[in-house]
Amino acid sequence: MSMLAKLSALFRGTAHEAGQSVVDANALKILDQEIRDADNAQGKARDDLAGLVARRRMAETELKSFGDQISKYENSARAALSQGKTDLAREVAQRIAELESEIGTRGPLIENMKAAESRLRTAIAATDQKIETLRREIDIVKVNDSVQKAQTSVALQSAGAHSRIGSAADSLQRIKQRQAVNEEKLRAGQELEDKRTGADLDAKLKDAGILPGQASADDVLARLTAQEIKVVTPLIETSVPVSRDPA
Repeated sequence: MSMLAKLSALFRGTAHEAGQSVVDANALKILDQEIRDADNAQGKARDDLAGLVARRRMAETELKSFGDQISKYENSARAALSQGKTDLAREVAQRIAELESEIGTRGPLIENMKAAESRLRTAIAATDQKIETLRREIDIVKVNDSVQKAQTSVALQSAGAHSRIGSAADSLQRIKQRQAVNEEKLRAGQELEDKRTGADLDAKLKDAGILPGQASADDVLARLTAQEIKVVTPLIETSVPVSRDPA
């Protein structure tokens, strides 16, 4: 490799590292903007869906009018035949055939539009859910990032260190991976503790309805129905006249 090629490769590598550092340092800002872009795209998809629904309803209305015209022309054709006007009846029959052909052509198109509406609604709902899930994850990452920054600052101050420990925002993926590892450690520790205390077995018994103390709504209603109704009669005090000695 020539010196020029090596210098070119070094320049590209340095530029890539610098670009990656900028992206990592602004990962959360970039994600916020990507969420906004996704929301805008969802708005455009909803507008497209609304337009498709409007066109489908207009097509259905037009198709219904074709059916109404066919009914009207059929009566007219019968009247023309009854009057012996065969040519007129044939002309009306030709119009009926054209309308029936239109119905046969547009009917499947309307069904295709309905299917497209269904697919688009499903896609929009799924994307909405993904966006909302990602938004919640970003909020959690932001909180965790703030907490970890504070913890790092305290640790550095107490130890008298002059260099920061780690990076505050390497990237969203690295932060999530680190948090996921901690969550798995906590979950594993809790599972071990549950096994030691028997809490996991109690949970299984509770789910199976075997553990005592688990009452259903029917059990509560049965108990309330079986309770006796007690009537409390107030005690009426009787006044006894006190005799007085005549003075």
